[in-house]
Amino acid sequence: MLEGFETVPMARDGVALQVRRAGQGAPLLLLHGHPQSQAMWHRVAPQLAARFSVVLMDLRGYGDSGRPAAGEQSAAYAKREMARDALHVMRTLGHDRFQVLAHDRGGRVAHRLALDHPQAVQRLLLLDIAPTLAMYRNTTEAFARAYWHWFFLIQPPPLPEALIESGPARYIRSLMGKRHAGLSAFAPGALAEYERCAAIPGTAQAVCGD
Repeated sequence: MLEGFETVPMARDGVALQVRRAGQGAPLLLLHGHPQSQAMWHRVAPQLAARFSVVLMDLRGYGDSGRPAAGEQSAAYAKREMARDALHVMRTLGHDRFQVLAHDRGGRVAHRLALDHPQAVQRLLLLDIAPTLAMYRNTTEAFARAYWHWFFLIQPPPLPEALIESGPARYIRSLMGKRHAGLSAFAPGALAEYERCAAIPGTAQAVCGD
């Protein structure tokens, strides 16, 4: 879906990281949300590449990046660990200081990146990121119905993992289709890409770890 973007093989501490880049200019890192991948930027990234050196990466556990075992307290999917992935990607590409555009879970990674490595983040733009703890403490029925996956994914294993694995495409469509715009907001190619990646072995364990 991202024609014109070069794929750059990369890994950190044995975890493969799916990275693409295109364009020239100031470096700009794009981080996706749950349960998506870098494909979510397919309409935006080519336009940004006309002005910036755009870097796309799949967060660990998503897209075509690696799916390490979560470990104790899901340490492998800590936002601090994912932020180190992002920093490694940008430094490997020669960008010691860069801008970040991030959505949802990617926004949390970007928060951690800016807190832990302020010298690297020049500017930060976050989309659709909520104060999780405050929202849990002030839950209403409407919120619980709209964000049911928050409560589902934090259940102890193996229940959420088993249910996701029983129908990865169903999980994608149920989660992404229940918002106000429904599935019509997603390009068929992007939706197919999310469904393909959700079916990769280890995805359920990874996203629950996240």
